[in-house]
Amino acid sequence: MAESSETTRRWAVRSERLLALLLLLQTHGQTSARELAERLEVSVRTVMRDIEALSAAGVPVYTERGPHGGIALVPGYRTDVSGLTADETRALFVLLSDSAHADLGLGQAMGSALRKIMAVLPEVHRPEADLASRRVLIEPDRWHTGATPAPVPGLACLQDAVFGDQRLRVRYRHGRDGSERSYTLDAYGLVNKAGVWYLVADHQTRPKLFRADRVVTARVLSEQARLRPGVELQHVWQDLRREVENVERPVKVTVRVAPDTLARFLRVHHTELAAPAGTHSRPDTEATELTLQFRSLGHATTLLSFGPKVEVVDPPELQDALRATAQATAALYPPTAPATLAPPPDGS
Repeated sequence: MAESSETTRRWAVRSERLLALLLLLQTHGQTSARELAERLEVSVRTVMRDIEALSAAGVPVYTERGPHGGIALVPGYRTDVSGLTADETRALFVLLSDSAHADLGLGQAMGSALRKIMAVLPEVHRPEADLASRRVLIEPDRWHTGATPAPVPGLACLQDAVFGDQRLRVRYRHGRDGSERSYTLDAYGLVNKAGVWYLVADHQTRPKLFRADRVVTARVLSEQARLRPGVELQHVWQDLRREVENVERPVKVTVRVAPDTLARFLRVHHTELAAPAGTHSRPDTEATELTLQFRSLGHATTLLSFGPKVEVVDPPELQDALRATAQATAALYPPTAPATLAPPPDGS
């Protein structure tokens, strides 16, 4: 597995270097091997090997010897890369923003590739490339809730507002209760998290996260977006993602309740029962097993108030939490020395 990852890393590094080499030749024309090596931060020998690889792949590249020689492409040859349109430039830099590269240990290589490609992009496309790298993020990991991707018919409108730095008016359907509200937004960018698109924007200077497939209608306004100075999509996204990930999650709990405590337990926790308790045919000496659902792990720790009369069977993290609480409580009350009887008075 380690060998496969290393092979993948080397392949990605060489691929981006070959692309950068091709773009350098196309942008600057005939260039010496030494200058190419300096620009690509490799040896002259590596440059010559890469030239051979390009030639083998069908790229019409040739070398000229002598003091005025160098490496060049056949006159008139143009790659599709140099003719990037604005949309193609966006697509390239959005692709390279995928955090999966960091997971593979290729984050540094991708950063190097971006710098090299930016250096040789036609001047007219550099602003688009820079804007795309700052306004769109790709994250492959799902939320803990496992949100499912859905079509986003109005995504083009959201993109227009993001890349045009224009304010946005949306009608949004909330997932909690299905209610709809209208918002005027200042958008920092778009995030694709495991295939689900989100709009990151300020509403009345407060950062908010909007799931794109819940945008009912969207309209780009003529006003310029009022973004907070110095604040980028990456910063706002990190804060919003942390809020989502720290939201308390419901937890299902299985307990065994002692027979002499069952009636009181059901009175206290009837609203948390995952299924009706019903009747049970167990002898009065046996505990009753119940399944409950609490709003969070913290809310479930209230079970400790029943002491040994209620045993948590699952989940293990709740068992650990109750054990830690019980131990901390016991530490407050260290055992005292046993009392000794006073000697009887003389003559008794």
